[in-house]
Amino acid sequence: MPERIRPIEQMLELNEEEAILPEHLDSQVQKAQEQLLQLKRQQEQIEKQKRELEELSRRQEELERGRAEMSDKLTRSLVILEREAYDSQKKLEQLRVTHESFTQHLQHIEGIDPKSWNPTELHKELSRALSTVDDARAEFSQQRSRLQAAEDASGDTGLPEAAPQIGGGRTFVQWMKIGFAFSLPLILFACLALLLFFWMTAKGQ
Repeated sequence: MPERIRPIEQMLELNEEEAILPEHLDSQVQKAQEQLLQLKRQQEQIEKQKRELEELSRRQEELERGRAEMSDKLTRSLVILEREAYDSQKKLEQLRVTHESFTQHLQHIEGIDPKSWNPTELHKELSRALSTVDDARAEFSQQRSRLQAAEDASGDTGLPEAAPQIGGGRTFVQWMKIGFAFSLPLILFACLALLLFFWMTAKGQ
């Protein structure tokens, strides 16, 4: 415990004998200086404690803000992850069902062997084979639509269209594109000829 500091006024209360003695006066001055030094040290200690308390308060506020921020972010993220996990599980189940269905229909289609058909039952065998292909096409379209519905805007199943094709394994639109590609040189040549004709006509005038 620091020594109790006497008020300066009390220390300077001198009797008449002390007042006239220089050594007593010097002693009182020295005590006053020591008292001031002690007060300065106490002030510095109090200021240091104040700074420590302010820093502690600031860190506590930072902790509360950080806890609130991360608690909110983690809570919302967990909800999103749970929803994504549920959607992924549903999609995985849909993919499993689709894989089994496609495998079964592929086996049926690959099992079609016209060479083994009885010529007397050709009509019946052909109808059965066409029915198998139509069933596979209908199932393919149905499963493809389900997979596309489960995809988000940035996703794609990458499955081809199930529409019947026209001659040679190409669709009608593809044949139109091929025809346009073959006709393009002729179109360009005709345009060039017209331009040359107009230029020659204008030059002759």
